[in-house]
Amino acid sequence: MRFVALFLALLTSLIAMPAAAQIVPPPAGRATPPPTTDKENLWILDLSTGGRVTIWLRPDVAPKFVERIKTLTRQKFYDGLVFHRVIEGFMAQGGDPKGNGTGGSDLPDVPKEFNYLPHVRGAVAAARAESEDSANSQFFIMLVPRLQLDQKYTVFGRVIDGMQYVDAIPRGEPPVNPARVVRAYIAADNPPPYTPIAAAPAEEPAALPPGPAK
Repeated sequence: MRFVALFLALLTSLIAMPAAAQIVPPPAGRATPPPTTDKENLWILDLSTGGRVTIWLRPDVAPKFVERIKTLTRQKFYDGLVFHRVIEGFMAQGGDPKGNGTGGSDLPDVPKEFNYLPHVRGAVAAARAESEDSANSQFFIMLVPRLQLDQKYTVFGRVIDGMQYVDAIPRGEPPVNPARVVRAYIAADNPPPYTPIAAAPAEEPAALPPGPAK
């Protein structure tokens, strides 16, 4: 009986281990990330592709660029901007008011914040020019993993809901009919529910002129 009791106690502890292991503190020297329920660090993009995308922001690794995202979002900078560069098997890039990859906000560029987050599917990173310190307003969302980009761009978030609407963004450089950010919000600002975009009414064909009289 003593052996059976000892075996059951050991089995119970092994069963309980996975649940306890789900709470893993960050490695030494790394800041603790915000919870995925922290609305101040959830970036919401309502896309013209049919739904809402929720991005978990990571101020623990990229505080300057996360702050830039929040500032521009609350200024409604991203509302209406298109995804101007979308490459199949790579990423979708947006956040340029010029729509051609050369624009940005009126705010100063943000210095690099390269970190340990990988460029996996759904990762969101700051786009930049040749200079490592030239990130401003543009961002890109990874469609597939591309780990060779690690430590070369600032990863500042990750899609945690609505990735299917990112996948639906038309491809092209630029796309013929680009998708756009209809509205952008920070979840803490209590955004309204997603509203589907109404299709433009079909134009009625012009009336034909009367035929010749008989």
